[in-house]
Amino acid sequence: MMAHHPSSVALAIPSWLGQRVALVDGTARTGDEEQMRLVLELAAENSRRGGGPFAAAIFTSSGELVAAGVNRVVPDSAPIAHAEIVAIATAGQRVGTWNLRSVGDLTLVSSTEPCAMCMGAVPWSGVRSLVIGARDADARSAGFDEGNKPDDWPEHLASLGIDVRVDVLRPAAAAVLADYAASGGPIYNG
Repeated sequence: MMAHHPSSVALAIPSWLGQRVALVDGTARTGDEEQMRLVLELAAENSRRGGGPFAAAIFTSSGELVAAGVNRVVPDSAPIAHAEIVAIATAGQRVGTWNLRSVGDLTLVSSTEPCAMCMGAVPWSGVRSLVIGARDADARSAGFDEGNKPDDWPEHLASLGIDVRVDVLRPAAAAVLADYAASGGPIYNG
């Protein structure tokens, strides 16, 4: 039974994330590993604060943070509030366009290989690069169902002009997922 019918839907970042992002705003983080370290810090913090063990961020080619997102599925009762979706939506709002490609070569850095839903959002967002920490197998080992993705998804994204780089700090990224599962965090699958 439904409690009420909302008249609007919003994806919001938690206040702690806004404060954390403000601390690094304007600071260039160059290189995949440096950017991934920030994303993994956000994923671990989100887990500690009752969110899912996932984070994502979008960076300019010079390493400036455009936007960050964390998984808000459980705390916001929003099945689509995955970290990548929140980061992409926040970036669009921040730069004022639905087409992120129109503002330059942006990179989406994700703590974990995007699930089927988020993978679909990557080309629609307009990012030029996707950087991944943990892989699908790591998420599944923690109990998450990442959905059905074609085996050739990296080649498909490459054919669309999106550079894919995988396994960036993978052991540390997989540890965030394993720690979440070991702590008894809710495993939310459809």
